[in-house]
Amino acid sequence: MKARHRRFAFVALGVASVALACAFVLNAFRANVMFFVSPSQIVEHQETRTQRFRLGGLVERGSLARSADDRTVSFIVTDERASIPVIYTGALPDLFREGSGVVAQGTLAADGRFHADEVLARHDEKYTPLQLERALREVRAAADANAGTRR
Repeated sequence: MKARHRRFAFVALGVASVALACAFVLNAFRANVMFFVSPSQIVEHQETRTQRFRLGGLVERGSLARSADDRTVSFIVTDERASIPVIYTGALPDLFREGSGVVAQGTLAADGRFHADEVLARHDEKYTPLQLERALREVRAAADANAGTRR
């Protein structure tokens, strides 16, 4: 084999190795990407039915209900424009309260209920996930605009 052919084979092998490594990394990222969705986005778009995502909003006051075994909890997450019922089996975080921010991770069932396998509560008074804060700001701005046109 000539030196030119060996050099070409070495470069081709290097490029193939880098491409394979990039494919593995991108596949791992795609498998672990989880989108943040607000309740109003779920109501507007139904494509979230087949994938896992994070649902964020506020726990609606008076919506928390525990089952007889005290392990299954249901509550409603709202962004003041739309509401989604959530079912969760497990221990809730200590800071989980009605009226406070929550991020639930799971899937949306065909019946419209969100089945969470993990629930995260905000950890202090000043913390709100950036996406949740942005979604709530948009909802409030839309509500203010609608209230201004109705007057």
